[in-house]
Amino acid sequence: MSKIAVLNEKLEKASELELPSKFSEVNSHNLYLYVKSYLASCRANTAHTKGRSDVSGGGKKPWRQKGRGGARAGSTRTNVWVGGAVAFGPKNNRNYFQKVNKKQKRLALEFALNEKANAGKFFVVDSLEISSGKTKDAANFIKNLGVRDALIVKNELDSQTLLAYRNLNNCWLIDSNEINGYLVAVYSAIVIEKAAYDKIVKEG
Repeated sequence: MSKIAVLNEKLEKASELELPSKFSEVNSHNLYLYVKSYLASCRANTAHTKGRSDVSGGGKKPWRQKGRGGARAGSTRTNVWVGGAVAFGPKNNRNYFQKVNKKQKRLALEFALNEKANAGKFFVVDSLEISSGKTKDAANFIKNLGVRDALIVKNELDSQTLLAYRNLNNCWLIDSNEINGYLVAVYSAIVIEKAAYDKIVKEG
């Protein structure tokens, strides 16, 4: 059973929690499929090229078919001409959506949480609130935690804590309802409030 470190106000290990045993029984392929779907949904899908029917001009045959000693040409807007169309280029009507059902999304999260616990990078604290709203205090918290970067999960976001964390590029502050397998997997550590942890485990 995977162990989670419970930290006190000085970020020292005070006790331990155990993840439910079912978290360790999840197949890793669930996380793979969810991450693949998540990243696909993030694609801007703005790459677009013009085909023969989209390029203006080229209606008139540039020269006669025979007699001039050169290659035949029917239009100045084919893909071999400068200013012409693009052959087999990307179109912005492509659909990148990949379906992942609710159960599989939950399994992906459980696997990611279990992996972080096994790596010793899963921490629970009573409160993550930074009432001062200062980025300096948030940066010191991450520094004292001793991790490269971290996903910070609060039970309910407040404006001052959000203000403190928003300019740091080595952490990401989210509400407990926003947590997912991709965010847990992509950060080297996860720090979560006790209330949020209880809520997430209970939902499973």
